[in-house]
Amino acid sequence: MASNPPATRKMKVVCVFGSYDSNKGQALYEQAYALGRALAEAGYTLANGGYGGTMEAGARGAKDAGGRTIGVTCQRFAGRGKRRPRANRWIDEEIRRDDPLERIRTMIELSSAYVALPGGTGTLTELAVAWEYVCKRLIQPRPIFLLGEFWRPVAEPILALRPREGRHLHFVDEPAQIIAALNAPAVGTPADSR
Repeated sequence: MASNPPATRKMKVVCVFGSYDSNKGQALYEQAYALGRALAEAGYTLANGGYGGTMEAGARGAKDAGGRTIGVTCQRFAGRGKRRPRANRWIDEEIRRDDPLERIRTMIELSSAYVALPGGTGTLTELAVAWEYVCKRLIQPRPIFLLGEFWRPVAEPILALRPREGRHLHFVDEPAQIIAALNAPAVGTPADSR
């Protein structure tokens, strides 16, 4: 088990949750690449699940901009006699965890902000756990960015029922909005709405 990252690094790490179902040339892959690049250019370390799809794209974008990347991988994904999947080649530091929930917790704890890209049940789980930790103050509150429209139909009914749970949630359309919010002095205080 890897040790916790130093607090100084924690302040500049942004974790991006996303899908492994995306290939170079597809819109989602290119969106993740642009996000990784923008984060690195703004001086942030990108963390993600470390594998393919948007995880690869984000890490690749960050590396192309001269940034640093962390991939949090999972031993349990190796199952059924297959060897353990490896982190993609754009990951600088791989942190291995035994099971998916431990992996998610590690990504949550090492990051100072989160971005959710479109994805499946794994991405939904990552977003839900991060949001729960922030809402229940199980960690110091940090901003959660939902990039694009994909998660809006999931989040809006929750916000209608519990508006206070939107205090740290931000709906954004492009990476530049994330960078601007991260660099603003009061990020994470009001819920965004368009």
